[in-house]
Amino acid sequence: MSAPVLEPRAARPAAAPPPAGRARHARPHRAPRPGRVPGRVRRPRPGLALAVIASCNAMIQLDDAVVNIALPGMRADLGLTPVGSSWVLNAYLLAFGGLLLLGGRAGDVLGRRKVFLAGVALFTAGAAARAAASGVEVLTVVRIVQGVGAALAAPSGLALLLSTFEEGAPRKRAIAVCTAVGAVSTAGGLLLAGTLSSLSGWRWELLLNVPLGLLVLALGPLVIAETRRNPGRFDLAGALLSALGATSLVYGLARAAEQGVGDARALGCVASGVVLFALFAAVERRAAHPVVVPVLFRDRGRVLSYVATLAVPGSVMGAYFFLNQYFQQQAGYGPLGAALALTPLAATMALTAGVAVRLERHLGPRYLMAAGASLLLTGNLWLSRLPDASVLSYATGVLPPLLLLGAGMACCVIPPTVLATSGLRRGEAGAASSVLNAVQTLGGSLGLALLVAVASRSGMTAGFTAGAVCAGVALLAALLIGRRPGGTGEGGA
Repeated sequence: MSAPVLEPRAARPAAAPPPAGRARHARPHRAPRPGRVPGRVRRPRPGLALAVIASCNAMIQLDDAVVNIALPGMRADLGLTPVGSSWVLNAYLLAFGGLLLLGGRAGDVLGRRKVFLAGVALFTAGAAARAAASGVEVLTVVRIVQGVGAALAAPSGLALLLSTFEEGAPRKRAIAVCTAVGAVSTAGGLLLAGTLSSLSGWRWELLLNVPLGLLVLALGPLVIAETRRNPGRFDLAGALLSALGATSLVYGLARAAEQGVGDARALGCVASGVVLFALFAAVERRAAHPVVVPVLFRDRGRVLSYVATLAVPGSVMGAYFFLNQYFQQQAGYGPLGAALALTPLAATMALTAGVAVRLERHLGPRYLMAAGASLLLTGNLWLSRLPDASVLSYATGVLPPLLLLGAGMACCVIPPTVLATSGLRRGEAGAASSVLNAVQTLGGSLGLALLVAVASRSGMTAGFTAGAVCAGVALLAALLIGRRPGGTGEGGA
């Protein structure tokens, strides 16, 4: 039976008849409510979303401690050569550093939650597969898979944090939580890896971060909102140049750390990386949809925050690299004892992260970063005067500078992250996050190469002096930053 035709009322125009085949009582289309973005899922649980993103950060940071402590066992059981051992570390770094910029762009175009979860799935699968590896070839492949996963997950995770928490105090607290969780995971990873390595062997140790990955995959779709896609195409030329440039730089710096700064191949790779990045910059200026938005580098505060982020890893890396050898080779500590001796650094960083956020409100990012860099400078100079292990007092010779380094790191991580991710326009969060992660990765490789090269010529104390120089660069960058971060925009990323 056809529906009756109603005469229109005088005060209200007649509604348009429903299309053929449409249900008689179907609800009319409603316009979106003001302030609501069509096609974007409402953020349901910011606290749980932060827990998931922080867990991913912990999973990635934990991996370094796990692999480094497991490496001696791998060498013994699998008969790895020195070259094979280096590829277990470098294969991951090359894939991670080489694809970070592309990973951030992929999140912007395809959806950040989708890319984030895909990266976590790859990373977790690689972490599980390596525990069953039978040789260096399999280890290298799964480490590449992990690097690809980390390159997708890390920048997308930071971009999701930016879109979940508004610019200002909420975002700063969220960054502090991620910093603290990462520090705790480093400390806990050292202890757990050392314990498992002593009790059950390296294969069980390599599974430590798999539960974290599974937890993120289970909860991520439930508590993290998907972001609106930013339409556009991939800049394939820019993506290829950035990947080749970053890979060349990371490999050259890693080789310099092993073979010395005079190694011809290392120098050639670094030079090639610089040339490739120069070509990349030229391509990005003319690209319709660039991998990295050039406007990110027009803000002085953001550029200086990148400089500080590049320098800071070298100011703390010596503590883990040199002191681990010092404790085990000179002071007679075992793996677990060395891990316990280094734990105060990460523990202090975790405990100080919340305090650093409160201090930043009163001091501003400039002065907080300067204070943190000063602590890093003092800690490195203190460690550069370490006596012979036979007369060392841990309580007075090592513990105080470790506490300074931990507090300094907390003060130096949060301000550059805030500055680098402030004042973003919509669609720039993925690019900004990938650049920040790429600078951190490059800073770690550059810092390690510098410290090892100096120490190989002049000893461990000179290595710590080089760490003090890195802290000095971060201090100078902090003092040159203006009082307020520049840039305008929505801030909602």
